[in-house]
Amino acid sequence: MSRDVRVCVLRIEGTNCEEETARAFREVGASPEKVHLKQLLHQCPKDMARDLSSYDILALPGGFSAGDYVRAGAIFAARLRSALSKELEEFVRSGRPVIGICNGFQILVELGLLPSLEGVMSVQPEAALYVNDSARFECIPTLLKHENEGSCLFTRTLPKGKVVMFPCAHAEGKLMLPQEREPALLKRLEDRGQVVFRYVDPQGRYAGYPWSPNGSISSIAGVCNPAGNVLGLMPHPERVFHRYTHPDWTRSALDPSGDGDGRAIFQSSVEHVRSQR
Repeated sequence: MSRDVRVCVLRIEGTNCEEETARAFREVGASPEKVHLKQLLHQCPKDMARDLSSYDILALPGGFSAGDYVRAGAIFAARLRSALSKELEEFVRSGRPVIGICNGFQILVELGLLPSLEGVMSVQPEAALYVNDSARFECIPTLLKHENEGSCLFTRTLPKGKVVMFPCAHAEGKLMLPQEREPALLKRLEDRGQVVFRYVDPQGRYAGYPWSPNGSISSIAGVCNPAGNVLGLMPHPERVFHRYTHPDWTRSALDPSGDGDGRAIFQSSVEHVRSQR
């Protein structure tokens, strides 16, 4: 029997979605552990110390790490870069899955692991997740069209073009690229299959506010790296793991005890790890 798929759900002060993220992985048969950054840095009692290399999947959950001071995700990313940049780069190079949800996406962008335009981890951020166009915190259901052709290992069980509902809850989710290079970089992301999700309206058409809660470039809600093993997205798949947590569960004809739209994200990554053994 193969060993458990070990998932590191990494947190610091201000992270608040670690329990839901860990539970989602647990329900698809993985063995998640909520790990504080100090445990990876060995700034803790010896029996609590952990090593990133011992995990199969790394998950950066949502929340407000370090209070979102400076910029959302910037402080968490700086602490990771200063102490674990080599380990993180090796983890990604090995092909192991990394997912960042909401604040986790912000951290991956600040780290330079996304969009990964130059190398595995850029020295400086290559993009930004800026304040929503509405200038306020947006907490609403969002419809997302799956745009990836199959290179992103987190969405391989989703057909291209399928529309799913993941709720959003963020104030800084507007994906932006350097203005002077924006058209060329956007084309590059599209040509390399790095756009994974786009916000759409109920008819499946790309749309602005309120369907896109932040004004992100080209309605982008999630991107992956060129290798497809690092995914960042603003909406929360862990919050719709079960059908009964969808806002329309009492109105739809679907079985409320069935799978929610978010389950595929976690199941796909765990199945990928198992397939590589």
